[in-house]
Amino acid sequence: MSENAPAWIVLDIEGTTSSTASVHEGLYDYARPRLGPWIEAHRDDPEVAAAVAETGGATTEETVAILHAWMDGDVKATPLKTLQGRIWAAGFAAGELTAHFFDDVPPALRAWHERGVRLAVFSSGSVSGQRPWFRHTPAGDLTPLVERHFDTVNAGPKREPASYARIAEALGAPPGELLFLSDVPAELDAAAAAGWRTIGVRRPGEPSENADFGAHPVVASFEEVK
Repeated sequence: MSENAPAWIVLDIEGTTSSTASVHEGLYDYARPRLGPWIEAHRDDPEVAAAVAETGGATTEETVAILHAWMDGDVKATPLKTLQGRIWAAGFAAGELTAHFFDDVPPALRAWHERGVRLAVFSSGSVSGQRPWFRHTPAGDLTPLVERHFDTVNAGPKREPASYARIAEALGAPPGELLFLSDVPAELDAAAAAGWRTIGVRRPGEPSENADFGAHPVVASFEEVK
């Protein structure tokens, strides 16, 4: 990292640190058949009850149908992310799930951390799902490296500049000292509009491989982040 290193690097997950397939085919497939039973078993849990209410479904069957439709459309709906995150956390704890990270990511996170750059995550996936994702990896427990977690609940939509302003305030750092890494140009645009530094991540085989990143610097590996 250069002398002009950021105070914080904030990471997207899907398509940036980890493959999209590992989420859509791994985590989504794990959560899909478990949504109904999980809702029934945790009706007295305030967070679950609130998420179910937000879907608008009158019955568990209707709620699950709505959640499945959101999953099919890759809708970043907060109630879905909340329920998925709880189910995934249980799956990781039970040893039934293991996170995927691109090979260049864990060494880079460790190197940045050792150099004094602080790390955070901003993902559409819920915070309750982010933490076990970083804890249960083939490269070991990465959670000691990541200080803060943000999602659409505590920060806001990822394509709105106001969300990045909230994160900057929460981190207590000027926007110009924050660097956001993402594979989604619209998210980078929003971060840049809030005064952040940005780098696009163009991973081979990922949905954004051929995306137009405009004026954002672009890397294919975290090894290129200088």
